[in-house]
Amino acid sequence: MILAMLLLSPRALASSCDELVRTARAHEAQNEIDVALRQYNDAVTLDPTCTAAWIGLGDLRARTGDAAEAERVYNAALSHVPALRAAIAGRARARWRLGRQDEAEDDMRAYVEKTSALDPRASLAALVELASWYASLHQAPAELACWRRIAASAPGVDDALAQRARTTVAALAILVGPADPVTHPPRTDLLRSVAARLRLR
Repeated sequence: MILAMLLLSPRALASSCDELVRTARAHEAQNEIDVALRQYNDAVTLDPTCTAAWIGLGDLRARTGDAAEAERVYNAALSHVPALRAAIAGRARARWRLGRQDEAEDDMRAYVEKTSALDPRASLAALVELASWYASLHQAPAELACWRRIAASAPGVDDALAQRARTTVAALAILVGPADPVTHPPRTDLLRSVAARLRLR
């Protein structure tokens, strides 16, 4: 069947991929996971640039708890469609579940940068998720930096989130205290040496 489909025109090919994705989603909704996986795989075999199939396949792998396979799918998706932002976010979450926090954070930050102008709400949601990751790691300064960015970006996009961000920033700033580089910027070596000399007088 796949071989026959490969002989189709580009328009018919896209239509066939769309149909495979549609039926995969229907089977997924009925909890027929194996059938859904097979149809998503058929779709990406038929058309390696079918973004809906890649995301459906990766997300389904993630939802069934196979983070390693989800990461592999998102990597494959990005090799065929490098600008696929949803695959970057999906890979970030898969890597987070695999315990590879640094890579996960890098991916999520990349997703925020690529999404901020195109979809501000999605970018803000990613920043909130990233802040929650930092909170779970007890990295309050990094969490504070995320919430500051949210506070700056949310007004006019999500005013309720902007208010939440301002409140969170105020609370975290108290918690972080002198470790906050915004309110307590590090002094240069020169300033430290001058201060030391003044103390000796």
